[in-house]
Order: sequence, then structure tokens, then C-alpha cells
Amino acid sequence: MNPEIQLVWHEVLSDFSTPVALWQFSVIGIACVLAWAINGALRSYVSKSAPESWKLGIGSFNRVIFPLSVLIFVQIGKVVLAHWQHTSFLHLASTLLFAMAVIRLAVYAVRYIIAPGGLLKTLESTLASTIWIVLALHLSGLLPQFFDVLEEVKFKIGKYPVDLLLVLQAIFTIVITIFIALWISRLIENKVMRAEQLNVNVRVVMTKLLRILLLFIAVMIALSAVGLDITFLSVFGGALGVGLGFGLQRIASNYVSGFIILLDKSMQIGDVITVDKHYGVVSDLRSRYMVLAKSDGAHVIIPNEALITTSVVNHSLIEHKGSVQINVCITYESDLYLAIKLMQEAIKDNDRILNHPVADVFVKGFTEYGVDLTLSAWINNPEVGKLAFQSALHLAIWHAFKVNNIDFGKLLPAKEA
Repeated sequence: MNPEIQLVWHEVLSDFSTPVALWQFSVIGIACVLAWAINGALRSYVSKSAPESWKLGIGSFNRVIFPLSVLIFVQIGKVVLAHWQHTSFLHLASTLLFAMAVIRLAVYAVRYIIAPGGLLKTLESTLASTIWIVLALHLSGLLPQFFDVLEEVKFKIGKYPVDLLLVLQAIFTIVITIFIALWISRLIENKVMRAEQLNVNVRVVMTKLLRILLLFIAVMIALSAVGLDITFLSVFGGALGVGLGFGLQRIASNYVSGFIILLDKSMQIGDVITVDKHYGVVSDLRSRYMVLAKSDGAHVIIPNEALITTSVVNHSLIEHKGSVQINVCITYESDLYLAIKLMQEAIKDNDRILNHPVADVFVKGFTEYGVDLTLSAWINNPEVGKLAFQSALHLAIWHAFKVNNIDFGKLLPAKEA
């Protein structure tokens, strides 16, 4: 067992039922009370006086501040009491508080980088379990022996001999550097996405390229930091090439297609498009797929390759507007000119109708049931939806016809007309 840890446990057992332990427990209690008071004051300040941008950051970081505050006060008490007595309990408390602070800080960082979901919960539980296991091995004095066992497990990657401890160190270093890279990427992404003077597609491309670059640099730094010759990665080059050629070619095609779409500006977030049988608004453009929000609340995930290889109708590519048609049938006994005039007046009362092209009413044809009329108009903000607009026009026309004794005929379906 580690001599330092052995001495701590010996002092704990010998001091447990003495005033020495009581003084240390008092220090821990006072540290908790002071930390709780600081947290309360900080929470009150954030909720009342702090800027809105601080509320999100400090509000989430508040869970980390409590164990850190307790740790600082315990360390102060440990330094003071060390002049007169043992401080083994304070040493154990400091170790536990440090582990708690690390866990909460890691969870805070993960929540900032990764969106809520199953992956986030898995990472949080994995991080917490790993830290507590390492702490248990440290307090039991078995951590050095555990490292020795890992170091004895040796194998080769190509021509390069490695051991299990080196592999775990590499994984740990890579994970830490990747988290740092993702943190920096998220900070820059938030700033870039708020730059309204840049096109939204340019902003998305910049953030995605920056993230890929930072991740690549992080992995290279991590491999070099653990002493691995990065030239050994060439061992996997052939296998990776074969994998991309056979199993991953469709995925690679989706990523390439995603960057083409973002760069050529054929569509961007907020556009109203029709892909196959799906009509909706582009709510998100990812590297691999596009998310299409439909009017019924459903979201369709469409691979980027499909947007390149199939025809896509972009209703708002040149101008952000949409076309709406209202079909009405009136009987031959009704006043045709009055009906047209009433429908034209109904158009003027709606704020969403654009002046150019001019909205108007047209005689579509004559059937055995009456005269078919079509109201054609262009509206702004088509992504908001057309149903409410069409419903308002139908109600206005129905009310105007009833007041002026215009009778409705039977409107044939489009395929029969």
C-alpha cells in the first residue's frame, strides 16, 4: 500500500474517538455552512442583478462552485489545525470534495458540448463511475499496483510494441484534448452563428470545418503527448481505405454532398422546399443530412446525397414568397362580376398578400354545375404556413357571398375539371 495512504488510514483509526476527530468534523461542518451561504448569495445575485448571459453560465456552474468552496475552506482549516494535531479526516474530505468537483465540472463541460439525449446521460454516468473508481483505488492504496498490472500487459500494433497502460493513457489524453477542442469549437461557433453579416450557409460551413480541424489537431497532439509515433497510423490506412470504398462510401457521399449544398447556397435554413412527397421548411442543415419541418409538426430527415441526386423544388430560392390559390364555384344564376369583385375585396383585407405579383381572380372554366373561379395570390413568409391564411380567405369569401346572395355551385375535383 502507498505509505502516505497507509499513514492517513492509521491516523483515522487512532483519532476516530478522540477530540482530534471532533475538531476536524467541526471544520468540515463550518466549511459546508460557509459554502452554502456563498452559493445562496451568488444565486440571489444571478437571479436579480446579473446580465442574462451570466445567468446561463453561472447558473449551470453553480453546482461546481459548492464543492470547490467547501474544498477551499477545508484546506484552510487543514493548514490551521496541522500545527496542533493530525488532519487525516480533512485529508480524506479534501480528496472526496476534489473528486466531486471534478465530476461536476466534467458534467458541466459535457452538457455545454453535447445536446441533451441518451449519449449525454451515458457520458455523464461513465465519467462519474470512472472518477469514483480511480478515487477508490487511490484511497485503498491499490492504484500503483493497478498501474503496474496494466503496464505488464504488452502487445504490438504493427511493428510497434505498446502496453495496456500506454493505451489507456492515450485514450484518456485523446478524450481530454477532444473535449477541449469541442469546447473551443462551441465557443467560436456561438460567436460565428451570431454574425448576421455573414450568410447562414457560410457560417455553418465555417463552424463545421473549424470543428473538424480542431478535432484533428487534438488527436495529433494527444498521440504525440503520450509518446506514440503517429506514423504507426499508416498501419490502419489500408483498412480504412477499403472500409470507405465498400461500407462507408454512402456516408462519405452524404458528407461531401452536405458541404456542396452549403457552399453553392442552393438551399439554406428557412427555405421552403419540396423533396419527393415532402413539403416543409428547412429547419437544420447537418453535415450528413437535412431536417425538413412539415406543417403537421413532423420532421423529415433527408440524406444530403438525395438532395444532390434528385430534383428539389425550392419555393423561396430567389424570393422568399409562396403561391396560394383559392378555387370557388358559383351557380349560373349568380352575378359573376359581383362575385369576382367580392373575391378581389377579400384579398385586400389580408396583410400577408404581396403587391407584386398582383393578386387577382380569374374565370377558370364553365361546367355543368356552375362557373369555376380561381383566386391567385402570393404571400410572404411561406414557412409560417398557408392553412390559416387560406381559412381566413375562405371565411371572408363565404361571408361576402352570403350577404350578397351569391350561391355556391359544385366544385369538381382537379382531376375531373
